[in-house]
Formats: sequence, C-alpha cells, structure tokens
Amino acid sequence: MTCDIAPFGAEITTPALDELADQGVRLLNYHTAAACSPTRAMIMSGTDAHLGGLGCLLEYKCDEQGQKRWNGKAGHEGFLNYEVAALPEVMQDNGYYTFMSGKWHLGLRPEHGPSARGFDHSFAMLPGCCNHYGWEPVLDAGEAGNKVGGRPIHAEDGRHVRIPPNTTNDPKGFYSSDYYADKFIEYLDERPKNKPWFGFLSFTAPHWPLQAPKAGKYDGGPEVLRTERLAKLKELGIIPPDVKAHDVVAPEVSPWSEMSEDERACSSRAMETYAAMVECMDSAIGRVFERLKAEGEWEDTLVVFMSDNGAEGAAIEAIPVLGDNIREAVAKYYDNSIGNVGEWNSYTWLGPLWAQASTAPSRLYKCFPSEGGILVPAIVKPARDTMPNMKPGSFSRAFTTCMDLAPTALELAGITLPPAPADAPVRSEGVAEVEFEKPGRYTGIEAEAVARVPGKGRVYHRGRAVYAMTGKSWVRWFGRGESAGDTEEWAVYPSTEPVGWELQAMAALRLGDWKIVHLRASHGGKAHPWRQPGPAGQDDPQGWELFDVASDPGETRDLSREHPEKLAELLGHWEAYCAEFGLVWGEHAMDDGFSREEAQTWHDYDPEMQKGWIVTKEGAQPDFNQ
Repeated sequence: MTCDIAPFGAEITTPALDELADQGVRLLNYHTAAACSPTRAMIMSGTDAHLGGLGCLLEYKCDEQGQKRWNGKAGHEGFLNYEVAALPEVMQDNGYYTFMSGKWHLGLRPEHGPSARGFDHSFAMLPGCCNHYGWEPVLDAGEAGNKVGGRPIHAEDGRHVRIPPNTTNDPKGFYSSDYYADKFIEYLDERPKNKPWFGFLSFTAPHWPLQAPKAGKYDGGPEVLRTERLAKLKELGIIPPDVKAHDVVAPEVSPWSEMSEDERACSSRAMETYAAMVECMDSAIGRVFERLKAEGEWEDTLVVFMSDNGAEGAAIEAIPVLGDNIREAVAKYYDNSIGNVGEWNSYTWLGPLWAQASTAPSRLYKCFPSEGGILVPAIVKPARDTMPNMKPGSFSRAFTTCMDLAPTALELAGITLPPAPADAPVRSEGVAEVEFEKPGRYTGIEAEAVARVPGKGRVYHRGRAVYAMTGKSWVRWFGRGESAGDTEEWAVYPSTEPVGWELQAMAALRLGDWKIVHLRASHGGKAHPWRQPGPAGQDDPQGWELFDVASDPGETRDLSREHPEKLAELLGHWEAYCAEFGLVWGEHAMDDGFSREEAQTWHDYDPEMQKGWIVTKEGAQPDFNQ
C-alpha cells in the first residue's frame, strides 16, 4: 500500500522497483477499490468486490449500526465468499504450486483463510493491520470491546501462530516486511521443480502503525513535499505540465502553518518513518528478485507490483484494532513522544495532509472513490516470450483495474472455467466472522442465510456455480509501449463499458473518460452528510459531480451543469451497476426505522481520530477542541 516509489516520482529510494520499472511497463491509469480488502477481493476473484463478499469492510460490520445496514446482505459478508472462484484455487486445480506471505484481510476464520482458498502454503496476517514488530498489547490484554475478538494476528497454513515481539530492535527479530519476504522465499525454495507456481507477496507496510528505523527528512511539511512531487511527475512525463492539481481537503486537521512546533515535529517524524518503511519494503522485494535470478526463474516469471489503494490519510481501521477510544488506547500502551515515533512501542499514522502530498495531483486519498483513493502505481514485467511487443521501461495510459489480474493470469496459463450447468448448486452463507462483547451493544454477529445476488452469469468451479470474472485480460493489449490505450482498438476497457466503485456510502462510476463521483460535503463533495441518493429523479441528483478525467485528472471542474445529458447517461449506468452487483445503496440501504441520517458509517472527519496519536514533548496530548 504505497503511492510513494521512485518510478512514480517519489524521492524515496526504491532500487528494486526502479529495476522492475526499467524492465517492465508502468501503468499510469491503473485502478483499485478505495480500500484494501475490497481490492484484495477483486484481485482474487477477478470481479467486483460486491459479488465476492467485500461490499463492506468487516471492521465496520461489527456494531449495531453496521449489522443493521449490511448483515444478511449477499456480497457484504466481510470475507471472500464462496460465490466466486479464488485465483489460487483455479491455479491449484490446474497443477500450479501456490503460496502466499503477508497481509490477507479476506477473512479471519480458518474456513475463510488462505489455506481454504487455494494456497498450498501460506503465512498470513489475517486482519487489516498489525504492529510491524509483533507487539500487540491491546490483543494480549484481551480487553472487552475489542472487535477483532482477541484472535491471533498471524496464521501459517491455517494454524494460528504467535509472533515473539521484537522489543529490542533486533535485526534478526520480527519486522513485518523482512519476515514476510523470508517466508515467501522459504516457500519458493520448497516448490516442486516439476510444477509451475503462483506466489502472492502482500506487504502490510507502509500501512500504519508507522514503525521503522529512523531515516529521511520532511521538516518542510506536506505542502513542500506536494510541490516537489508534482514537479517530479511532470519531469517524468507521468502528468502533463499544465495539469491542475486538486486543492488539499483536510477539514479535520489544522493547516501545517497553524500547527504548533511539537505537532509539526511529530508529523514530520511520522513521514520520515513512512519513507523508511517503503525503503525497507523495497529492500525485501529486492531479496525476492535476487532469489528468482539465482534460481534462473526471473526471465520466466510474470511480476506485478501494485498498491492496494490510494495513500493512507485516514485511521479507518484503528477503531477495530485499538477499540472505540483510540486516544485512550494510545495513551495507555504507546509512547508517541517525538523521539520515540517510529519505534516498536509507538502508534502513529500520516493523516490527510501527507496523504494528499502522495496522491497529488489527484483528489483526496484512501477510502474515497475520487482518483486519489483508487488510482495507484502499478508495474508489470511480463514473462519471457509471453508479450513480445512490450517495450521495457515504457508507460501505458490505458484504463485498467485490479480485476484484470486474474483473467490475465488464467489466459497466460491457458486455463478457462466452463459454464455452470443449470442445476449446479450455489454456495451462499452468512457465517459469523467476528464475535465481541460490549455493554449495551450487540454481542455477536448471528449466522443467517443470505439471498443470491441476481445478475452476472455463472461458471463451474469445484462443484458449484460461481460468478464469472468480469475483469479484462491484458494479453491481447499489453506491451504496445507508450501508445497503449490511446486508441479504442487497444483499450483494455472500451469507452462504452462502465466501471463502478462504492464503499461506505461513497461512490463513483466511469465510462470512457467521463466519471461521476458521489462524496460527502464534509470532504468537498455535493452530497448531504450521511445521505445517499435514491433512483435518479426521486432524490437530489446533484449529489453527484461529473468530470472529464482525461483533461482534468485532479477532478477540479464539475461539469454536471454543463453536460446534464452526460450526467443522466452515467446515472443510468449507475442504477444498472447497483442492480447487477447487488449494492446496498439508496433506499436499499435502509431498514424499517433506520433513517438516512442514521446511515453514518465513517467517523474519520473527527479531529480526535486524525490527531489522537500526537503527543507533545511534555508527554501530554494537545487539546483538539481549541
């Protein structure tokens, strides 16, 4: 999860990824979901996350409000469901040795883990984040109200394992990026030499908590960094020289110039730690690359590097990890004094200012379906002779998505799934994924049957009917260098085919270069806070904005009033998307007695969330109410 690598204009040193970019293609129009677990569902299933079970984040399905909104809704189970075929399952069934190491975030229970979804070997971090040194005081304390239920963070081959915390900064002790790469190399070395293989290395760095050896200098603040990044992107030819960057939108924090000296020191130290985490990750990637070369497999391996969402500007997963009162948990367990930020016993995150330096010129960051949340760096190096027209070191500006990885891999492997027989069974379930207790709140998620989502055709996989992949294979298109995607003939997605996004009641849909966006007014959108539009004409359609993202990648000029016919066309596609993929949207999101205003599901606008980790040099937290 990083938008901050040298091949895409960052000042952070990433030699392994530089090499990958020199030998591959940088995808400049590559899109994911707005958050990590929906993206992972799209990668694994080759289709929309709303079909694969991640129409909502598990972390926000755990309280009364989340259950009211999503419980029992097909495609919103909070784990990778069995109505899709997982890519490693298909590869495994066709003779591939499959293994993974790192972040999973697609289900906590053994029946939803990587061992149950097609990986021969796996070392998985199950939830959304962890302490990078393995120290988890909140989990170890077993506190009431902890929504991840005190479950172990890691599992190997389906069995929970406890990581000895590295509280001495021992180079041989646990650090997430190094350990995950070591496990990946271990599984690679164990591969049967007579089998092809599929490997998935999924770092949690540089996801918060920000923890790494000290390195880097960012005392100039996020505005200076943003200016420098924009200049570098123009120099590399990634963005046009006359691009208009979206203004920084951060109502929940003070501008850099208005922060106290201590606040700026804490914040710049957090960014330094983030940069060090990226460099550590790149070093781990480099070790994997070197092993592939030593084994003589580098030239014959398709390698894809990508971020799973835009830069992290919000603390959206902190509540389920630390509990409802983040400030209390930070104060109780962690030392976030300026000199300790980045250590094993600190717990910090970047916030929206640094995030928008990372995503510039795009609008906003992770969790938002604006370009800052879904347009991410990606680099692809094809295997030898599979895409002979590829121009090493080139750019591609063709619109593509993370749903395309699975169809591409299957086409390269010569694998297809047959149509499902009419009488093939469909596996739907509503298994309880998380259990917790809190006075006055729900005491658990009840298992209940979910309805089958109508829409997409089915294919046959492991004795059941599953949704067909809706992503596009890159094989026909990929590798035509700088001009790839500039014409309709070589576009991955034709300009007549819409692609949609939705998460936490924020949404977007793209059709060619046109895009509609539905954001809350609190973050610069036009929608009433916590309100969603119903069908077009029955609610306020002006909750939507319209952009031409080819000429306006920063989404700075709303064209909805100038082109009402185009807005209406895309809204029609939006309604079809909601129906086809089973979205919980508009009136469909409301149960009896549950008003629109009660549909609030995201609280990161609160200064307590965004600055709750900052501690002054005297050891006291600032008064955020001033």
